[in-house]
Amino acid sequence: MKRIIPFALILGALAMAVALHLAKPKPTRAEVTLASVAVQTQNIQAETVFLQVNSQGNVTPRTRTSLVSEVSGTVLEVSEKFVVGGKFSRGDILLEIDPTDYKVALQRSEALLKGAEAQLIFEKARSAQAKKEWEFTGRPLEEAPSLSLRIPFLAEAEANLAQAKAEVERAKVKLNKTIIKAPYDGIVYRKNADIGQYVTIGIPLAETFAIDFVEVRLPLAEQDLSMMNDADFTDNLYGKDVILRGQVNGRDASWTASAERFERVIDEVNRSQYLVARVDDPYGLQASDKSGNPLYVGTFVTAEFKGRQLNNVFKLPRSGLIKGNRVGTVDANDELRLLDVEIIHADDEYYYVTGLTGELAVVVSSLGTPVDGLKVQIKNNTNEEKKRGQ
Repeated sequence: MKRIIPFALILGALAMAVALHLAKPKPTRAEVTLASVAVQTQNIQAETVFLQVNSQGNVTPRTRTSLVSEVSGTVLEVSEKFVVGGKFSRGDILLEIDPTDYKVALQRSEALLKGAEAQLIFEKARSAQAKKEWEFTGRPLEEAPSLSLRIPFLAEAEANLAQAKAEVERAKVKLNKTIIKAPYDGIVYRKNADIGQYVTIGIPLAETFAIDFVEVRLPLAEQDLSMMNDADFTDNLYGKDVILRGQVNGRDASWTASAERFERVIDEVNRSQYLVARVDDPYGLQASDKSGNPLYVGTFVTAEFKGRQLNNVFKLPRSGLIKGNRVGTVDANDELRLLDVEIIHADDEYYYVTGLTGELAVVVSSLGTPVDGLKVQIKNNTNEEKKRGQ
């Protein structure tokens, strides 16, 4: 009995354990709910897009001139327009230099001219008299020596007359140069002379620039050039609209310029090519409506103009591109579908892609690890949801 009791206890414990296991209640299975990922979407569809080329530059005058004195003398008169910033028209007198010495020189040259004219008359008379005297000899006039007919003296008198006339013209030109006139419509940029100052030949009097139109040199890098049409590199570029933006008198302003030319030279420093844009009447002097904004020389402006045309492309926000050149769309079951696309062009805001069809709602929010078929829930703002519902 002592040997059987332990085995009996063990068997009883096993039987009790089995009974307890069989008697325990079955656990209830809870339903598994799959969590949806909240996303934001944006509707896109195929469209025709014109690439926008951007650049910047400074406004420069088409002509900048250094006015230099061609005569010497004291400045007697200065125009009220001859100040820094002064506007003048072509032909306006800017300053006058003392003409006394040049008036005297003109009078002397005119006196010498009259003497040369008298000398020529005298030589013509003596030459005619010499011909008559030769004819009395009865020999042909062709046999007469040139000295006998005073031909060299007559030629000398004619040459002296021509020289005297040239001296008169030279004196008149010098006298006229004592009056400095504006070569074009413009503005005084720098002033170097004033009333009472003695100036000599070659001394700069002022620096001016023309204001009939101004130019802006716009640098274009290789990426910018790739966005342009082939026609933009030919004469067809002329007249193309270029929108300039900058500030004038503390306010934002814009101007419409026209493409003037493509310089067709690569800058050795920045490896850029330059497009030159032109703005007519930048200071509004000829405009009937004076309410426009002037475009001052030296203004820094940004520029944009229409580039190459892309047909049937989708403008995809940069946040909508998933690694591997894919985009995420939401189907009717609110499940994520990943589609491959081909990037045609990209800028700071969009990728321009192909490979899609119809109108699609693309995911533009972060997805973490995107998986095809992932359950998603669209969480757009009210305006976007209304737009999507339409």
